[in-house]
Amino acid sequence: MEKFHIIKPSFMYMEGHVDRNAMLCSKVTQTDGIILVDKSPVKILDDSIRCIGFNLKGALETSKWIMGDSYMCPIMVNPILRIVVFPTKSIKNEDSIWLNPNQILRTSSYFNKTRVEFKNGHTLIVPCRLSAFNTKLQTAEQFRRITCGMGRDPLCFVLEPKRNRIQLGRKRQEKRSN
Repeated sequence: MEKFHIIKPSFMYMEGHVDRNAMLCSKVTQTDGIILVDKSPVKILDDSIRCIGFNLKGALETSKWIMGDSYMCPIMVNPILRIVVFPTKSIKNEDSIWLNPNQILRTSSYFNKTRVEFKNGHTLIVPCRLSAFNTKLQTAEQFRRITCGMGRDPLCFVLEPKRNRIQLGRKRQEKRSN
């Protein structure tokens, strides 16, 4: 069992795992195998984000600021490597599974649950309806496109006072023809 783990691009998903001493650990599945880590999934996320100079609280606040104050926002773990993860349940729930949308190939319904097929052929059954899972997946992919695109293509932010939500739009340069 590892004492420390940083999320890398090969990360597929992780879930909480209770060891024989009733301590919450993490089962991290990557494209090259499974690793047991002696930390909770949330602590692994926090450690991974801290390695690039940020923290989990700031990542959550940024996600809610960009995506709206929604429940179970995706989190940018590493903007340099473009790693985003999203939870299947609340961040506080020990049963939550954290997935990397970049590793997911397709999803399908499986007895009122979701069957997730990864790019390396590995499958996972998630206790969540397909429509709810696909919404979370789409939100995570949208969040990655927005945050990774900010450096290359400037955006303008407009805060709607009534909704307290951000509206994104590209700056347009209009040419006047005389």
